[in-house]
Amino acid sequence: MSVMIRNGRIVTADENYIADIFIEQEKVTAIGVGLPYKAEKIIDAAGKYIIPGGVDVHTHLDMPLGNISSSDDFETGTRAAAFGGTTTIIDYATQLKGMRMQDAFAAWRKKAEGKACIDYGFHMIITELPDDYLNDMDEMIDQGITSFKLFMAYPGVLMVDDSTILKAMKKAAENGGLICMHAEDGNKIEAIVRKTIAEGKTLPIYHALTRPPTTEAEAVQRAIDLAEEANVPVYIVHVSSQDALQKIIEARDKKAKVFAETCPQYLFLSIDDLEKPDFEGAKYVLTPPLRERWNQDKLWDGIKNNHLQIVSTDHCPFNFHGQKDLGINDFSEIPNGGPGIENRLHLLFDRGVLKERITINQWVAIISTTPAKLFGLFPKKGTIEVDSDADLVIWDPNKTHTISARTHHMRVDYSMYEGFKVQGFAEIVLLRGEVIINRGEWSGRSGRGRFIKRNKYTEIIE
Repeated sequence: MSVMIRNGRIVTADENYIADIFIEQEKVTAIGVGLPYKAEKIIDAAGKYIIPGGVDVHTHLDMPLGNISSSDDFETGTRAAAFGGTTTIIDYATQLKGMRMQDAFAAWRKKAEGKACIDYGFHMIITELPDDYLNDMDEMIDQGITSFKLFMAYPGVLMVDDSTILKAMKKAAENGGLICMHAEDGNKIEAIVRKTIAEGKTLPIYHALTRPPTTEAEAVQRAIDLAEEANVPVYIVHVSSQDALQKIIEARDKKAKVFAETCPQYLFLSIDDLEKPDFEGAKYVLTPPLRERWNQDKLWDGIKNNHLQIVSTDHCPFNFHGQKDLGINDFSEIPNGGPGIENRLHLLFDRGVLKERITINQWVAIISTTPAKLFGLFPKKGTIEVDSDADLVIWDPNKTHTISARTHHMRVDYSMYEGFKVQGFAEIVLLRGEVIINRGEWSGRSGRGRFIKRNKYTEIIE
């Protein structure tokens, strides 16, 4: 179906202007004022912004954790993402112990196929890397999985040692992959946790108190040092504190190839939320933990000054009843993670753009363009130009709504942002030219999303 969007204000990472957009065969085929083409469907976007669909490069859908899994699968999670204006995600496939990367890729692709409502790709989490697995990384690159994540935390489960990290980094330096790092000092944290539980301190607040900012900052520095030794770019996920951010700033000032993200929870929530009574603090148990509120201004400065290039969600929801409450007597048994895939654009527009912390072009950059560039999706995704995918959001900058578990579309029984009133709304969302959200109503379909084979990392952003 051909579509004409008329009279909207097109906002990209670099531009802001009023024009029409003509869409045909899933692509943007013309942009201009008063386009003469006839279309089967016409959308009047007067008074609205037209932005490229959001790209969320950090999600955990249908993720196993012991005997449970994150509560959103690829159907419910991607549909919720679409309601919030996100049209592409990159999820984390996990190579379990004893599993080859190809098997992990097949398992996660099976989870998504026939379910995903928006386009998707995968990173590969590496949990072991004997020499005879090294070629698996090359195979992943050939199949469009061009980024690999390693954990410095969760000993015995996901954590790998420095020699494994360095081995993966050196391989990525050869094949053009991008290394993503979960940077926390897992051994130090484990010792603090054991001591704290032995002292009878079991409430949710101790999740944060046993993972102090120094354990994040030390691991960030170690990740940067290893990446410099391997001569490979590194991407630090979910930066939560000024301590960690400072290590990144210092490295980037020295022209190191270091990139980083933060997440809405670190910009809008704080350690105070973990002290809510009646075990409510468990809703905010995620890793790295929420920090003291003063860190928020530092992280905003990091975004504004391009020390943090991306804001993703780390969407990893677990229900409060039946999942989070598994740790009611022991904070270390609370499943780590929180919901947010639906709220990212709303929160960053209302409390970023409208509060003049960032410009509207920076908003588009951090939620769409830069993630698409850094992770090999650009210019297919993350921009509005001729031949790009017609993944578009018609954004109403004036409409307000209140975030609530009663009305959100994520399959989880609470919202971390319950009661937040936000201005800005994804009125119409198009995925490759097809309207999937129409004024708050779902018109997409499960299985419409496609696996996207991503390009290698290239140095196209500073």
